[in-house]
Amino acid sequence: MTEEQVRQRKEMLVRLVNDKAYIPMKLKELAVFLDIPKEQRGELQEILNQLVEEGTIGVSRKGKYGKPDLCGVSGIFSGHQKGFGFVTVPGRDSDIFIPADKTMGAMHGDTVLVVVRSEGDGPRAEGEIVRILKRANETVVGLYRRNKTFGFVIPDNQKLTRDIFIPTGKDKGAVTGHKVVVRVTDFGGNGRNPEGKITEILGHVNDPGVDILSIVRAYGLPEEFPADVMNQAAGIPDHVLPEETAGRLDLRDLPTVTIDGEDAKDLDDAITISKEGDDHYTLGVHIADVTHYVRENTPLDREALKRGTSVYLVDRVIPMLPHRLSNGICSLNAGEDRLALSCIMELDSRGNILGHQIAETVIRVNRRMTYTAVNAIVADRNPEVMKEYADLTEMFGLMKELADIIREKRGRRGSIDFDFPESKIVLDDKGRPIDIKPYERNAATRIIEDFMLMANETIAEDYFWQELPFVYRTHDYPDPEKMKKLAAFISNFGYSIRFQNGEVHPKEIQKLIAGIEGTPEEALISRMTLRSMKQARYTTVCMGHFGLAANYYTHFTSPIRRYPDLQIHRIIKENMKNGISQRRFAHYDRILPEVTVQCSALERRADEAERETEKMKKCEYMSRHIGEIYEGVISGITGWGMYVELPNTVEGMIRVSDMDGDYYVFDEENMELVGEMTRTRYKLGQKVTVQVAGTDKLTRTIDFILADERAD
Repeated sequence: MTEEQVRQRKEMLVRLVNDKAYIPMKLKELAVFLDIPKEQRGELQEILNQLVEEGTIGVSRKGKYGKPDLCGVSGIFSGHQKGFGFVTVPGRDSDIFIPADKTMGAMHGDTVLVVVRSEGDGPRAEGEIVRILKRANETVVGLYRRNKTFGFVIPDNQKLTRDIFIPTGKDKGAVTGHKVVVRVTDFGGNGRNPEGKITEILGHVNDPGVDILSIVRAYGLPEEFPADVMNQAAGIPDHVLPEETAGRLDLRDLPTVTIDGEDAKDLDDAITISKEGDDHYTLGVHIADVTHYVRENTPLDREALKRGTSVYLVDRVIPMLPHRLSNGICSLNAGEDRLALSCIMELDSRGNILGHQIAETVIRVNRRMTYTAVNAIVADRNPEVMKEYADLTEMFGLMKELADIIREKRGRRGSIDFDFPESKIVLDDKGRPIDIKPYERNAATRIIEDFMLMANETIAEDYFWQELPFVYRTHDYPDPEKMKKLAAFISNFGYSIRFQNGEVHPKEIQKLIAGIEGTPEEALISRMTLRSMKQARYTTVCMGHFGLAANYYTHFTSPIRRYPDLQIHRIIKENMKNGISQRRFAHYDRILPEVTVQCSALERRADEAERETEKMKKCEYMSRHIGEIYEGVISGITGWGMYVELPNTVEGMIRVSDMDGDYYVFDEENMELVGEMTRTRYKLGQKVTVQVAGTDKLTRTIDFILADERAD
């Protein structure tokens, strides 16, 4: 069937099941009713499966198709360690609670069909899973344990609550203590555990590097590039050929710099800047022209889309493109001719865009600068560093001057600037964490942020008004209910948020962030605020960016490490050369929705993997500091204890059961733990002195106790 035929049949089926006279039917009954021959029933089944996954129609336990509210709705199951779980259904305000005996053997991440049995007294409904539509865990990573006649694997992911049974002969020779990859052959259910076969032994749990490798495998991060990808990369020259510069705007004579971290190797953005008189700046943001080498639907392009993004783990980078490109011909290395796609903007002294040009260019970077060196020049005015870069200090001063103007303008419209304390985990040659250093934004990092944001906004606005297929970076307005909960939370600290017609303007969040700056509760409220907002994502419709208070926004500036940037470079270049034909317009209309959904999902996968490796290494680091005392801030409070964050960004838990001298009760309304006898109160943002009591590398958790309650 063609795509158009599939679309038409979907529409027909949706109309049919929503007809008042329709009575739910099974597949065979539908096929007979619609006069579909036996040989085409497989196609009908596939279309029905798609409609059920989309939540457009439902299917009952007995396999009858009808309206979703009668036959069940599809959603994603989130498991809990205690066996119960929740189903998140698109378009539904709250999750559906699933009791432990109603999960039908669903595992965390599975797409399931759920029937609501009771809406309940509270905000959350209760339901029952009646069918598993799509399994999310065909492979699982975990710790192998051997019994006399069989083995089992304890999943690393604690939301996978059942061990996986490994029959004799299916263990690949694993021994107790091995970290392994298991292919699930039987998902169990009705009291039976899943069953599997070990496909890879990663090493012993205590071997160097096995911990990170386990996360790489658990998240399905592809390390090695396929042979056809490497063969294509090998055929790409390692320098720009003279014929490749023909027809390009030649900017090699302009003073050009890159500004990145000391360890960066994939340099995809460079800057030029000049000023005429007191009221005219020319800012050039030059981005590596990756699409010149990564052509559409080639092995390199297909693999880049499959990966979606580079992943930056604690001890390694898993790149989107092979190093020959990401660190070589596509990296804007100093002293080398490089092909770029440039956004050259003219701005006045108030930060307004007077005009801009998008051009294919050839550039040559004069100096590879670091954030540290540039900050020493523009902020610290370090005489030694200024002397070393004397030929460029005026240029850096001009950069800071324009960046300050741009940032102030963005701030006036309500752009939110979260400034979380970040850290860099330092490892030794065996991958063991030996230090956790604070990483702070400085004047240099802000300069690059400001210039990249300006280029992204300029490109997005240009292509929005051209009404061409495009990929935008969207950040929706936050959910009003979550904002109300945030308002109630911050009122405990004396802060407030003003609502207009039930919604919050970005300026209100901006005022809050500015108001808490420098206070003990700054990090806590910033994180709570961020958690109350929606995730940014890629879309084909320009819906604006709430956090930046921008009407138009995209990702243009990092095509070496993000596929959406590479995709829009391809559209921009095609449009500049020949325009987008009707055929190509239809092509982009067809592929871009899938690209945006896939890249958004792969971005979340990368973020989660990065967080997990950091948690693991922080846990390992603190295991060498058991018994030591630190001052921290209460960052979270629950019924079972309170989380405390240390200045080095490490977070651990003090369990209620370990708080001696009183019985503490969770006051959910005020987010406090209150002692019943002493009336001692522990609240969010409060400073406490803690002692490291223990760590668990497998669960990646750190236990604290209150220092004044430690055993003598």
